[in-house]
Amino acid sequence: MKTVQKYYAAFTALIVFLIYLVTLCPSIAPIDAGELATVQILPGVAHPTGYPLFTIIGYLFSLLPLFASKIYQMNFLASIWSALAIYFFIKSSELMFKIRSVTVEKKITKKKKGKKSKKGKEKRSEENSPLNLVPDSVKFFSILTGALSLAFSRTFWQQSNSVEVYSFQTFLFALIIFSILKTLENGFTESPLKQWLFVAAALALGFSNHMTTLLILPGLAYVYFVKEKFNKASFIKIGWMLVLFFTILILLYLYIPLEAIAKPLLNWGDATNWEKFWRHFTGKQYQVWLFSSVEAAKKQFAYYIGNFPSEFGYAVWLLGLVGLLAAYKQSKKLFWFITLNFLFTVLYAINYDIHDIDSYFLLSYFSVSFFVIFGTVRIFTAKNVKFYFTGGIVILLLIAEAVTNFPEANKNDYYVLEDYTNSILNSVETNSIIFTYQWDYFVSPSYYLQLVEKRRKDVTVVDKELLRRSWYYNQLQTRDANILRGVEPFVKEFKKALVPFERGDNYDANLLEKYYRAIMTGLVAKNFPQRSFYILPELVDNEMRNGEFQLPKGLSLVPEWFGYKVIAGNKYTPAESINFKIRFPKRSDHYSKFVKNLISEMLAKRALYELSFNKGEKAKLFTKKLQVFNPDFIIPSVLLENLNRH
Repeated sequence: MKTVQKYYAAFTALIVFLIYLVTLCPSIAPIDAGELATVQILPGVAHPTGYPLFTIIGYLFSLLPLFASKIYQMNFLASIWSALAIYFFIKSSELMFKIRSVTVEKKITKKKKGKKSKKGKEKRSEENSPLNLVPDSVKFFSILTGALSLAFSRTFWQQSNSVEVYSFQTFLFALIIFSILKTLENGFTESPLKQWLFVAAALALGFSNHMTTLLILPGLAYVYFVKEKFNKASFIKIGWMLVLFFTILILLYLYIPLEAIAKPLLNWGDATNWEKFWRHFTGKQYQVWLFSSVEAAKKQFAYYIGNFPSEFGYAVWLLGLVGLLAAYKQSKKLFWFITLNFLFTVLYAINYDIHDIDSYFLLSYFSVSFFVIFGTVRIFTAKNVKFYFTGGIVILLLIAEAVTNFPEANKNDYYVLEDYTNSILNSVETNSIIFTYQWDYFVSPSYYLQLVEKRRKDVTVVDKELLRRSWYYNQLQTRDANILRGVEPFVKEFKKALVPFERGDNYDANLLEKYYRAIMTGLVAKNFPQRSFYILPELVDNEMRNGEFQLPKGLSLVPEWFGYKVIAGNKYTPAESINFKIRFPKRSDHYSKFVKNLISEMLAKRALYELSFNKGEKAKLFTKKLQVFNPDFIIPSVLLENLNRH
């Protein structure tokens, strides 16, 4: 039994890790994966809040000659973090069963005549809580139930299969919770300073990765003051904790300005002075989506509630609900610690109005899994419950959760963004410029493919949305010294007008928009015809259609394979024949559907373009290519009618 107690946490984490490897993404995942992998490998500075610890550890890990593909290696590291999170979740759960209750008795001396009564001494006695009395078999089974329910919950599992800051954050959450519960191992009496310093160090590591670490502070404050009370000694301990916390935090965040000064290829925020660093550190550009409106909070809360079944499954949530009630009876202090973590996570996250909100709820899923442990204990310690029969039912529930979430978490055939990005880069002429704002699908993956794997480094990708940021112009010139030649006066005036906006002061929106539009048009005018210029569809369908972006006079657009090529006049321009292959995953997601639809639409537009110049045979070739590529695509009736005439 001692051997089981010693190694079962590590063994469970290893099994979970091996299952994660089955679902591991072999290539570039959506959203920030391309950018984050690149800043780790090169290294560089990532988008706010910079994630210095994530970047430093990732860089060191990338130096190991483990795999042929660096993106696979960084995805592999994500699985390690998620598995380690499960290990520390188990170790934290073990601590819950060791915490003893403390009874405090105060003896008060009798009041003498004319004098105040004196305070008596406190008499503390420890006694077993209900959790201490749980049989070992029930304890281990309950802990494993909670750990596996977390490991195979949808959002947690998804963090394990590709490079992201949230996989590392799950590990740090688990480490912080472990450090807090470690102080409770000997009950709710005062703890030595060294234990609280361990908590402070764990918190500093958490904040050096992601600011959602602040969501655990209310629960920590509750535990701390229940143990240490409100007195001079407790505040002295807090002072020492803050000294260690800020020392570690400052040392780690020094990475950002030091790296920014070195002018890396990816240098988000260009945090070379205090003002720029503070904006980057606080994530100022994202604060516009935080606490934006009551309607946004209602929408995100409805999303959270509606997502319950797809996270754990109804049965596991029911087990957690039983545990919620049981925890209140079995250990009120643990109940409040876990509940505070849950409540503050949900209340904060629902006020962040972004599309990819799921990862911000992660700490609440830790809380649910802790309650699952309490619920399992409650069921197995009830009268007339047969251990093996009930245990079999619980195992089936966990299997059902894993089987249900496997297709959503599985990314082992995910190459679509790598293929899409490669196809765009390979379709353009040498030394071209591509104008776009497809961050999730193309811009972020292009960073990795161009800078790490050295594919088509001659092509310059310009992100239209990042042109709104002052730091982006320095990054552009670091990669392409000539890209801004001829538009420097517009850039200078735009940056000047941008200063009050970035500082949060009053600014002239019309002036900003004037120079912003001048820069966009100027980029085309000053680089054409010396360099080929391509514009991807979202700019044409949105900004050009509503007049926010205009081509210089005398230029027009020709639809090609994946976007539009800028040409002089309106003459017919043939599209060079290319062979491209996009490997779509068996299970489509939002991103793969977007890629398939966009390419299909561009092929249809090219066929229509050919018809407009009476190139019927070429139109048929593009239509045939479209039908082979996407048999489900509904071909525009105008295209079919004109093809029949040819």
